[in-house]
Amino acid sequence: MSTAIADPRAPQAAVRRKGPNLEKAGWIYMRVSGVVLVVLIFGHLFVNLMLGEGIHGIDFAFVAGKLASPFWQWWDVLMLWLALIHGANGMRTIVNDYVATETTRRVLIWALWLSAGFLIVLGTLVVFTFDPCLGLSDTSADWLLEQCA
Repeated sequence: MSTAIADPRAPQAAVRRKGPNLEKAGWIYMRVSGVVLVVLIFGHLFVNLMLGEGIHGIDFAFVAGKLASPFWQWWDVLMLWLALIHGANGMRTIVNDYVATETTRRVLIWALWLSAGFLIVLGTLVVFTFDPCLGLSDTSADWLLEQCA
């Protein structure tokens, strides 16, 4: 009994599934988010490392000052969201490529999205609820006590 193997260059019948094409949306997201992330990250690095005192000026006061501005809050949150979703989508692609069993694949993909979602929620809360005056004591720096008074 012999079985014929199809010619790999032979045209295949296209099977079109109904519903949204999530793989295509993920592929487009990776390209668009990658370009936006390059702009966000290099802007972040330029402001933090090149302007002002450079790396020597980065301290708690610098971070508190940046997080007091809605512009920088949204900049950081956008960078956080795009990077975490971009990374989780990339890991999802790797899991789909290399994990053979369907059950293991589903567990890993669920774990990826749950951990990414948890980190997104936690990071967003930190950025928007950051209060440098919370928990001050008498041993805090003088400049911080003056700002919070």
